[in-house]
Amino acid sequence: MTKKKRKIDLLFITSCISTSLVLMLIGIITLMLLTARDIAAHVRQEMKVEVILKEDISDSQANALRNNITRAPYCAELTVISKEDALSEMTVAMGSDPTMFLDYNPFYASLNIKLNENYASNDSLVIIEKELSAMAGVKEVTWQKEILDSMNDNIRKIAAVLLVLVFILSLISFTLIRNTIRLTIYSQRFILYSMKLVGAKWSFIRQPFVKRNLLIGLASSALACLAIWGGLKLGVNHEPWLTPLLGKKIVITVSAVILLTGLTVPYLCALGSVNRFLRMKSGELHYL
Repeated sequence: MTKKKRKIDLLFITSCISTSLVLMLIGIITLMLLTARDIAAHVRQEMKVEVILKEDISDSQANALRNNITRAPYCAELTVISKEDALSEMTVAMGSDPTMFLDYNPFYASLNIKLNENYASNDSLVIIEKELSAMAGVKEVTWQKEILDSMNDNIRKIAAVLLVLVFILSLISFTLIRNTIRLTIYSQRFILYSMKLVGAKWSFIRQPFVKRNLLIGLASSALACLAIWGGLKLGVNHEPWLTPLLGKKIVITVSAVILLTGLTVPYLCALGSVNRFLRMKSGELHYL
């Protein structure tokens, strides 16, 4: 009895470890997808459009222009840069004061518009540029088209690679969990057959195996979450840039995916494996 109990405990522990490793893989992939989306959103939110104002713009025109832009749906934040501010920035960047050689301030006042994420695309920016250029007092509208093109291309490529990776690894993960569960049920296939012979209903026969694998899934989910968040927590102490990965929204989402997968996949695999053995005849059980 002791040996049998040890054997069952060993199978339970082995199943938990193997399943938790697979769930860790799924959690890391989910974390990568969420992080890529957040990084893309952050980069888009940092996109800025510079509106250079005419030299002879009046105060009333400048105020009207600021008010119109502030109310526009594409504007997330508006920063006013005066001629003096522009001169100070360039003096610091160049290491010398241009007015010492030119005897006048060669820079123009400008407005820096931080865009809402939904408007940080080339199509939207072309429309925004035309709208801003038509406003009174605007000399020129500039934005970083090359950077935006490159960023959007890279985001599309990364998203495509991650989606392919998710599909492949999800398939591998499902197969590994299914095989692990099938092996644990395989060792008890004759018990299943004996219970079927004495007239036990299939639902009654399946019940202990389904409960056991749900317990394995729950324990494995807890281990996977502990490993991922514990590892990131330790990593933050050495690499502070990892801190956003421990945001409440990301932690809840990734943990929910791990828990849902950890309960659903073992349940379905246990159900399918038990039904498979119950459909077999006595002779087939000996030749597996």
